[in-house]
Amino acid sequence: MNLLFIKMYMRFQILRNRDDGQDLVEYALLVALIALAAVSGIKEVASAVSSTFSKVSTTLA
Repeated sequence: MNLLFIKMYMRFQILRNRDDGQDLVEYALLVALIALAAVSGIKEVASAVSSTFSKVSTTLA
């Protein structure tokens, strides 16, 4: 029974010390920041387009 716990502990230590998962987290944070920037940029573009269409509409009316 003690040998089983020692093996599990050793595997846990090996998994904990690996660096493989850090790249995935960094990419996920980067994608989240890009998405946030895109959403905030789209809001500004949408308001600019809306005001342009309003100006064109009032000019044609």
